Amino acid sequence: MSLQENKGPIPIKKAIEIPDENGQIPALTTEDLTSIKDREQLKSFLGEKGYNLDKVLATIEYEDDLVNLQIELVKLQQWIKVNGKRVAVIFEGRDAAGKGGTIRRFREHLNPRSMRVVALNKPSEIEKGQWYFRRYVKELPNPGEIVFYDRSWYNRAVVEPVMGFCTDDEYDKFMRQVPEFEHMLYEDGVEIIKFWFSISKEEQQRRFNSRRVNPLKQWKLSPVDEKSQAMWDTYTKYKEEMFSKTHTSFSPWIIVKSNNKKRARLESIRYVLSQFDYDGKEEARTTTYPDPNIVARFHRRVKQIDR
Repeated sequence: MSLQENKGPIPIKKAIEIPDENGQIPALTTEDLTSIKDREQLKSFLGEKGYNLDKVLATIEYEDDLVNLQIELVKLQQWIKVNGKRVAVIFEGRDAAGKGGTIRRFREHLNPRSMRVVALNKPSEIEKGQWYFRRYVKELPNPGEIVFYDRSWYNRAVVEPVMGFCTDDEYDKFMRQVPEFEHMLYEDGVEIIKFWFSISKEEQQRRFNSRRVNPLKQWKLSPVDEKSQAMWDTYTKYKEEMFSKTHTSFSPWIIVKSNNKKRARLESIRYVLSQFDYDGKEEARTTTYPDPNIVARFHRRVKQIDR
């Protein structure tokens, strides 16, 4: 539904969070908000006050689209539960690429009883002596469940060798085993979606700078993050090798251009929805097919922004 077609009331949260042309939150009074009844009045009011209407409209469009897509995710989850499907969605990418924020939008309105987010800490001493995949196998989805992996077994494909957290032999063994591991999951009926969130070096640096000065985001910075810019080319080398050896017909890599966080969130949700023929999909109030300019299967000739 377009902005012009939807004449409903404006949620207060949306109006409050719209930045003006200087990037500041507008000081709207309660009286201002209660006097606005629809989108046309909002546009007129903010235009008179000198606010950036493009940002206003983009924010409203994004919020509307997100809600409609989250409704579809609820339908999908119900269908997965009824049909006993097992779905694993993997989020990989460079630091600050937007993985965590996207996962939050996926899970925001889902039933926690049939959904989990897996974000494992570094392995314990006991786990270091076990088969590498063991601790991830324990986290695989049960029938009727969706599991979102905020990083996954692919730590060993990029982060660990870059940072020296694994040996060359451990890395080589992983690269040989992971296609076979995923093929066994595929044959057993586990649906695997592998996202790589692609971000440019300049945008990553901008987000790191934002985290350093934002007290609500400083917890996101780690020693590994601090080294990401200096080791950019090494990350690229291992990332390309990972794609080369683990992109398969039964478990392909899906590249999400994520310099624009909001578009990355919306289009990755659309991609997941597009993979299932769930009940009620035809009644969706927004498209459930992703923009190929934002989300696409890995292909060596496709231009990537994080090379």
